[in-house]
Amino acid sequence: MTAAADAIIAAWKARRILAPLGADAPATPEAGYAVQFEVAERLGAVPPAGFKIGATTKQMQAYLGLSGPAAGFVPKESVNPSGTEFRFADFLNPGVECEIGLRLGRDLPAGPVTQDAAAEAVAEVFPAIEIVERRYGDLAELGTPTLIADQVFHASGVIGLPVTGWRDLDLGAARGVFHVGGAVVGEGHGRDLLGHPLAALAWLAGSGAARAFGGLKAGQVVWLGSVTPPIWLDGPGEVVAEFDLLGSARLTFR
Repeated sequence: MTAAADAIIAAWKARRILAPLGADAPATPEAGYAVQFEVAERLGAVPPAGFKIGATTKQMQAYLGLSGPAAGFVPKESVNPSGTEFRFADFLNPGVECEIGLRLGRDLPAGPVTQDAAAEAVAEVFPAIEIVERRYGDLAELGTPTLIADQVFHASGVIGLPVTGWRDLDLGAARGVFHVGGAVVGEGHGRDLLGHPLAALAWLAGSGAARAFGGLKAGQVVWLGSVTPPIWLDGPGEVVAEFDLLGSARLTFR
């Protein structure tokens, strides 16, 4: 596993495309999560500040060639307030995703859990944006376990203000509209995330990521998935994720 973690960290630090890992590549999703944990440990990100879930929509699974969701750890440097400015040049082929996020109020042990039980662990819900990087060549050649090991495109993100009274809202009906450079580039609903945003949280609790990291912890932030496909950026500008029930999150690349 060490050679795979070495290659991932070296590519990330050099801001270059991650080449297929050949004989060093993890062979299964579980092995991919084990490498991901090693990467997090080497970066001082255990326990992580949170997690991102990728491919929670059928649209994204088809786009990535995945049969289901995948998750990645989020370091504390990725948890930024809405309105944060980023340097475009600091990212490799960056894109953005229109997300619903949450913060846990109590631990969720790794293992199967119902959507209702997962919801009981949630303290806050808010709009969010994830910054992703297209740091791979042929995804089929790279392989899903290596994609998992490399945090499933994750680069950074912002979170908006918590919404008041979220338990009284129909989060599945929440409609997100994504704006890049002042233009609408996509839209979707909370129900696009495995049927409901909190179903995505329940999936995460039972995932290989939760097992590898010893469960989900109080205070961690979770990006539950994008209600739109990723929008790959050509250059600097403003990005806004606007949800009718949750408010908005924004960031700027300069």
